[in-house]
Amino acid sequence: MFRKSLKTVALMAALSVAAMASTTIPTGTKITVRIGSQLNSGTAKSGQKFDANLTHDLVVNGKTLAKSGAPAKGKVTYVKSSGRLHDPGELSLRLTSVEINGKMTAISTSAFRAKGKSHTKSNVTKIGGGAAAGALIGGLAGGGKGALIGTAAGAGAGTGVAAATGKEEAVIHAETAFTVSTTQTATVK
Repeated sequence: MFRKSLKTVALMAALSVAAMASTTIPTGTKITVRIGSQLNSGTAKSGQKFDANLTHDLVVNGKTLAKSGAPAKGKVTYVKSSGRLHDPGELSLRLTSVEINGKMTAISTSAFRAKGKSHTKSNVTKIGGGAAAGALIGGLAGGGKGALIGTAAGAGAGTGVAAATGKEEAVIHAETAFTVSTTQTATVK
């Protein structure tokens, strides 16, 4: 009788440990989601929330906690708008929760970062093109001295065009998939 009771207690303890292991999402778990709407560093605000969906099942210790397509939520944690002639825009996103068993489970994740394109190539083309056009026009109109004046005027005009059109915001398009890792153990309730 005592032996049977001891086996029952051992079995209950093993089931309890197994249940606890399957009700947590360990640190370092990779989660891939697809974002629901576009985010742009020119208009996004730090703290802004966004919706996403899992692109793969969330599996922990061989147990599927959430199926592909399950809703997830996140927030923008860093925004820097683009400068006109330098410093492209930047965005950082983190997941804050994922739906498991019909309930949103709070999670803490690493950041997904996006950065706008570099200004350098675009600016060089605009400024250099303006300078070349100015030199050509100045050279035709006033010879060598005109070419020199035209180069300076054209470069100035090219710089103006670069400044007027030069914002390179970070954009995360709707339906973009990204992967983050959990940074803390999360308890599934």
